[in-house]
Amino acid sequence: MRRQAPGFTLVEVMVALAVVAVALPALLLTLSQQIDGLRYLEDRSHAQWVAANRLAELRLVLGANGTLQTGVVSGSEELADRSWFWWSEGTETQIPGFYRYEIIVSDQEDGRANPVHTLDGYLAQERADNAR
Repeated sequence: MRRQAPGFTLVEVMVALAVVAVALPALLLTLSQQIDGLRYLEDRSHAQWVAANRLAELRLVLGANGTLQTGVVSGSEELADRSWFWWSEGTETQIPGFYRYEIIVSDQEDGRANPVHTLDGYLAQERADNAR
């Protein structure tokens, strides 16, 4: 009786290579999707910071001048070595002296229609007849 030499047969090696050939592209695709998702979340976080900075700026102007900007105001800001573009629109609500601000942030200069983040904030302006 003849003994077989230890090791893998050609069929076993071919099956193992087929499994690796199927699994490796799937793993690379998953890794690529994770990297894209991470980049999207990073952009979202930066856009949120830009919008929060703009709302804080409006609060500072209110505290310094006692007035609020209305209408559409736009500008840009540098954050994380990138340019971010924002548009803020202030409108008075039905409550006198209470304003709603919509702040839109994009990473493109013409990106108002396709923002990365939108923030709604409310600020109250003290009325002259209530001032002491």
